[in-house]
Amino acid sequence: MINAELLIKFLEACTNGRCLIQLHSVTIKSGLAHNTFFAAKLIDLYSRFANLRISRKLFDETPNRALCNWNRILKCYCRDKQYKKSMFLFSHLFSSGKLDLHTIQIALKACAGHKALDFGNIIHAFVRKSDGIGRNLFVGSALIELYSKCGKMDIAVQVFEEFPEPDTVLWTTIITGYEQNRYPIQALDYFARMAIAEGVTLDPIALISVVSACTKLLNLKAGRSVHGYMIRVGLQNSLSLLNSLLNLYGKTGSVNAASNLFMIMEEEDVISWGSMIACYAHHGCPEEALNLFNEMEARGIEPNVVVLFSALQACEATYNLEQGIKIHILAVGIKLDSDILVSTALIDMYMNCCSPDDAIEVFDKMPERDAFCYSALIHGCVQNGKACKSIQSLANMLADDFQPDCFDLVRILTACSELGVLQQTSCIHGFAIRAGLNNNVFFGASLVESYAKCGSLDGSIAVFTGIGDRDVVIWSSMLAAYGYHGKGREALELFHQMIKHSSVRPNDVLFLSLLSACSHAGLVQEGIEMFNTMVKDYNLTPNPKHYAIVVDLLGRIGELDKAMEFINQMPEPVEPNVWGAFLGACRIYQNMRMGEIAAMKLRELDASEIGHYVMLSNMYAVDEKWGDVADVRKLVEEKQLKKVSGHSVVEVRDEVCMFVANDKSHQESKHIYELLITLQGMMKEEYDAFTT
Repeated sequence: MINAELLIKFLEACTNGRCLIQLHSVTIKSGLAHNTFFAAKLIDLYSRFANLRISRKLFDETPNRALCNWNRILKCYCRDKQYKKSMFLFSHLFSSGKLDLHTIQIALKACAGHKALDFGNIIHAFVRKSDGIGRNLFVGSALIELYSKCGKMDIAVQVFEEFPEPDTVLWTTIITGYEQNRYPIQALDYFARMAIAEGVTLDPIALISVVSACTKLLNLKAGRSVHGYMIRVGLQNSLSLLNSLLNLYGKTGSVNAASNLFMIMEEEDVISWGSMIACYAHHGCPEEALNLFNEMEARGIEPNVVVLFSALQACEATYNLEQGIKIHILAVGIKLDSDILVSTALIDMYMNCCSPDDAIEVFDKMPERDAFCYSALIHGCVQNGKACKSIQSLANMLADDFQPDCFDLVRILTACSELGVLQQTSCIHGFAIRAGLNNNVFFGASLVESYAKCGSLDGSIAVFTGIGDRDVVIWSSMLAAYGYHGKGREALELFHQMIKHSSVRPNDVLFLSLLSACSHAGLVQEGIEMFNTMVKDYNLTPNPKHYAIVVDLLGRIGELDKAMEFINQMPEPVEPNVWGAFLGACRIYQNMRMGEIAAMKLRELDASEIGHYVMLSNMYAVDEKWGDVADVRKLVEEKQLKKVSGHSVVEVRDEVCMFVANDKSHQESKHIYELLITLQGMMKEEYDAFTT
């Protein structure tokens, strides 16, 4: 028969369920199964290596349960985060009055985990009445943790101040409490007090909370001080602490510091790799982020959600669709593709890499959705020319009870502007008023522009008039609105009104709107005067778009020599759109000599705008230079340039339908064409009747 001392050693060495069952059998045969010590040990081991239900069964079958048995089962429930069951059992024990310091600690931990403040207050009241227990540092630490977890930092501080000589654990708990409750300044204040306290050593847990507080404050200087202290006291190999420092350097944009720290780390885990990849991805080093991700994968380290999210953002920034697809496949393999963060990052990546259909497929497969993934889909669809899909996505978003933010509505207004659907713009306007988003400056500017592009200048004026506090963005949008409708003189009048009656100083974007308005209205002299005003009176540096409009203005009145002289005075390099504007003027006035100069410059700049080549081809065709026409067409084929098809849009029962010439994609296309043939016949009959 095995003796008790040897059995204790075997139980201490037990590391798996199979071994435990055998030892349990030996314990029963030895007659020690109901011994309080062995029962407590078996309860603990079953909770670790088997099932907590078996632990509870052993506890219930123990005839004379000692306090150690109660403490062990309470602790098992806490460790398994079954805080409610732990509190329920404690209430039975509490009525018996058989409690010790360890019992109180476990019960307070359960209350903290369940955030059961009222139950915790009862235990706190008992502690105050009990001699000795209330002065125990471990109980004090448990009370501080309880009140911190429940957001009651004022009471937590009162408990802390009751201890004249707090130890390391007590200091660490109050610092961690402040940091977790988003009081980073107070956390640093208590850390400073802890650092000068006598007989107190700073442990890694306290330092992790301090570094986290520095990260929340973006206080790099304080974080570096903690790093220096770590090195002095020999804590530079604490992985958790090093990871928190990596996070600090990453959040503060200290890429070199993070990289140097990562390189000297003796041990890394997935959190270390994730922090470094995120640091690179979020601070202008996406290529380095992808290189590090590939190295991590080569070492066989399985990525987590954070790593995949950062790597996909790096793919998005570098337009690396091939790498993004590989990461997508990897995410599917490790079953993280359905995670909402990863799915949203995949949508952003595919959209930014001009692969919207793949992004939509990812969205459709998502088991759960939130407002952020809807926003990613809406923004991406607008960005990739899928305006109808973006409007449909907004409707689905609202149907799923997610509220769009102001930026979502701005994107939708862009889609409405592209489609020219006035009714949808009005609907978005009404929704914004009901949601209280109509006072946002950027939304107001987008609304002014959308109404104008959808053909309702009166709508633009009404929105503009209703905005009290107008900034330069609002004024610029209204000037652009007048420009879209050929109201150049009204735009000039509004500009002078702004200068005279407001404190807004015009910027380069506003002048671009004003110059465009002059161009659309044919106000050549006024446009050139505004350009000079911009440069001389406001000291603004023109960009290629400003130059292109001036060239266009001069070209409209046939001043090609002056336009060429103006181009020659521009800073190098001259952008393709400037030469394109000049080429357009040459085509209008059939000046082949100057047109060929513009064409040569466009070829040198390797311009990818097909419209420039179409204009040049048309010029050659008018002069019957068919060989040159063939050369231009060959160049277009070599560059693989394609003309974007024009499309039409109609609204049918609140649904936006888009179509091109000879389009048969609509599900009712057969009936549509039948109706068109019928209408064509009716029109022919009426025409014949009218002519006879």
